[in-house]
Amino acid sequence: MTDYTESEGQTLRTAVFGAMVLVSTADPGAVDEESHAGIRAMTLLSDDLRAVIDAAPPTLPSGSASDVEAGVLAALRSSVDIITAREPRDVPIFRAAVAEMCRSVAGADGEVAVAERTMVTRVVEALG
Repeated sequence: MTDYTESEGQTLRTAVFGAMVLVSTADPGAVDEESHAGIRAMTLLSDDLRAVIDAAPPTLPSGSASDVEAGVLAALRSSVDIITAREPRDVPIFRAAVAEMCRSVAGADGEVAVAERTMVTRVVEALG
């Protein structure tokens, strides 16, 4: 198992949960369905990453909606760097899993709004 520091773990949690929150709040929708869809998609993460994500509650950036978005997108970019340094083979898995989580959240209510699609694109771009 790869050992991530608490700070690295917090960055990963902020990235994963924050990305789902950004998509969920991009367009008002069925919050329960969106949450469940995102959580189900977390199974796509490697066991090591899932253990880090599950180790503690996430902390999202504070401030305005644009501050939260900027903080989460920065955490996504940092997470790719962290995983690259710790376990490079997990990078494509992380990117694909987070992208799928966001797509699952966006489509949870049967429709994908333009705002949700736009946010998914921003998340995927931040993942590199």
